[in-house]
Amino acid sequence: MQLTFFSPSWVTVAPMTHTRRPTALSVATVLLAFTSASFAAADDGSGPLGVPTTAAATARTARIGALFPADRSTRLAGGHFCTASVVHGPYHNLVVTAAHCLDEAGDLVFVPGYRDGRAPYGVWRVERRFLPQGWAKGQDEDSDVAFAVVEPRSGKGVEDVVGGNRFTAGTATGATAVTVTGYPDSRETPVSCTNRPTAHSSTQQRIDCPGLSGGTSGSPWVNGDGQVVGVLGGHDQGGTTPDVSYSVVLGAEAADLYREAAADP
Repeated sequence: MQLTFFSPSWVTVAPMTHTRRPTALSVATVLLAFTSASFAAADDGSGPLGVPTTAAATARTARIGALFPADRSTRLAGGHFCTASVVHGPYHNLVVTAAHCLDEAGDLVFVPGYRDGRAPYGVWRVERRFLPQGWAKGQDEDSDVAFAVVEPRSGKGVEDVVGGNRFTAGTATGATAVTVTGYPDSRETPVSCTNRPTAHSSTQQRIDCPGLSGGTSGSPWVNGDGQVVGVLGGHDQGGTTPDVSYSVVLGAEAADLYREAAADP
């Protein structure tokens, strides 16, 4: 059964600096593989499976952005450390990321559509954070997903400006291919990769996609219906190499957390 949540999603954390994994990858080298990759039909479009590309600037990728320490708001270049994305909520103010990206003190900002030091859709201050009990109490890798409420700008929520994907729990792992888009620390533009996830365990899913190195924690796994069905993190905080990435299987805990966060105006 698939559970899709459109309106109001346990622990709130006052307003870190964290990243995904220490291993960096020369994305330029990986991108050379693109020319020799075979194309295959994915559920959310045709293209090479398991091959990273520079994400084009589109309405869909505008919903995905980078997290920065607040003191980098006016000098963004080189300052991002994790990825987050806008998800639909009743107050149009909600982003999802990995719990390990939000679990330390320090004010943060979210920059949707970030590219090359620029913030085409503005800089949004993280106002409140929502971490599951499993992570807050013991950094349980099966609870490595979190939400943040961002402050409005000029009377508008971030979703009003860039739109939002639907946060969806309860989907079967690998039911469709997904596209993972995130911001490696070594780059000032996002990388995307499409492939079909497989089960790592009953609580963790994995995807084979090179190029998702440090900084891509929190990247959404988006299927062809515009649903976030995974968030890069979980096992080993997303993985120990850039070639294989993980996500918590989004279940009841993630669904409850979404309702708690979405209910916050």
